[in-house]
Amino acid sequence: MDISKYHWQESVASRQVLIQIEALKLTLLSLPRLKTNYGILRTASLLKSAVYSARIEGFPDTEQNPQKVSQNLLKAYNFLISTPQKKLSVALIKNLHRKVLDNISSSAGHFRTEPWAVYDQFGSAIYLAPLHIQIPGLLSDYLSYLENSQNHPLINAAIAQFIFEKIHPFADGNGRVGRLISAFLLKVSGYHFDYLIPLEEYIENHKDVYYSSLIPSHDLTEFINFFLTALIEQGKAVILAAQQDTLPTTNLLSPRRQEILAILKDHPHASFDFIHRRFLNLNPKTLHYDLGQLIKRGFIQKAGITRGVTYIIKNN
Repeated sequence: MDISKYHWQESVASRQVLIQIEALKLTLLSLPRLKTNYGILRTASLLKSAVYSARIEGFPDTEQNPQKVSQNLLKAYNFLISTPQKKLSVALIKNLHRKVLDNISSSAGHFRTEPWAVYDQFGSAIYLAPLHIQIPGLLSDYLSYLENSQNHPLINAAIAQFIFEKIHPFADGNGRVGRLISAFLLKVSGYHFDYLIPLEEYIENHKDVYYSSLIPSHDLTEFINFFLTALIEQGKAVILAAQQDTLPTTNLLSPRRQEILAILKDHPHASFDFIHRRFLNLNPKTLHYDLGQLIKRGFIQKAGITRGVTYIIKNN
C-alpha cells in the first residue's frame, strides 16, 4: 500500500461546493434559534452522531435507547470536543479506539496482530488489508501525508477517513474511528459547525452510496464528493428545521424527564423537594439520577449550593 498514490480530481463543481459550505457555515451560526438553544441542540446532535455511527455498522441502537456501542461513541465525540489536542497522532487514534471499544473488546486500543480481510454479506473477501506488520509504517506515512497536505480542510477530513479505513489498523471499529478522525480534523480546522451537523445521520440514510464510494481505489474523488454532499445536505436540514422551529429538543427524553423539564419551565428555581412532590412514588435516588442526567446533557443546571440548591432550565 503506497499512500502517495492516492489522488482526487478537483473540478469547478467541487470548488462551488466548498463555497456553498462556507455560506452554510455562516448561515448556521447566525440563526437565533440555534443560539438560544445551543446547549440542548448540541447534545441532541452529538447523540445522533453516536447512534448513527453505530447504526452504520449494523447495530440496532436508537436515539431513544442508545446501547453500549452508542454510549461509547458519545463519550468519544464529547472527548473530541473537550480535548486540547490540535494534532492527529497514533496515540490519539489508539485512544479513540480504546474509548469506542471500552468494555466491548479486549483489543480496545491495540492494533491487529494478524492478516485481515473485509468480507461482504455473502462471506466473500472484498478487500485484503495491509499486513499487520506494515501498520506502524503506514500510519506514519498517513499522518505525514495529512500534515503536509495542501488540500482544503474539508477535503482533508474526507481523505483521512478513506485512507484510514484502507489501512484498517484494528480488528474491529475502523469505520467508527475513521469517522471520529474526520470529526477531529473538522474541529481543529474550524469546520466543526458548532457540532450541530450530525454527518453520520446522512451517511446512515445513504449507506449504500457511502459503502460504494469506499470501494478500494486510489481515486478518492467519489468519496470526497459524497462527504461534501453529506455536509451540505445535513447542514441544510438543520437550518430548515431551525427556521421552521422543528429542531429536536426534548423528544429524545423519557416521559418522566420531559415532565421534569415541564415542571421547571413552569416553576423556575424549583427545589428537589418541590419536584419530588410530583413523583411521590419514585425513589429519591432515581429522581436525583434523572436530574443529574438532565444536567449532564445540557437541559438544566443547578442554582445555589447545598440545601439551597434549585434547578432551572439551561439556555446557552
